[in-house]
Amino acid sequence: MANKQRGYVEVTLDRRRRLKFDLNALSELEGALGKPVTQLNDSTVGMQELRAMVWAGLLHEDPGLTLRDTGEIIELERIEEITEKVTEALLAAFPQGEGKNGKGGPTGTGRKPSASPSGRSA
Repeated sequence: MANKQRGYVEVTLDRRRRLKFDLNALSELEGALGKPVTQLNDSTVGMQELRAMVWAGLLHEDPGLTLRDTGEIIELERIEEITEKVTEALLAAFPQGEGKNGKGGPTGTGRKPSASPSGRSA
């Protein structure tokens, strides 16, 4: 469930946690991926990108969390649900009408990065 006023989306991983994509999280995500979030799109998001997105979205509440730690708390059986939560949190960070070309979303398309276990869009 998203708290649109604060940009938090609850997700259950090792425990209940809250994803949030503020400027700090997005900057950390870019550093981890080595490319701007605007270059992410449905066809390029795989497991490394998804893990990095979850990690960056959790840093606000757990600054010591590592990418490796994040990989350990993501259950593959629940990857679709977790992907949906990441998507929801990204959309909360980029409200409709904002972003590149006024279309919302980090890619400027009104869509958000998403992944499935195969690495294809969900």
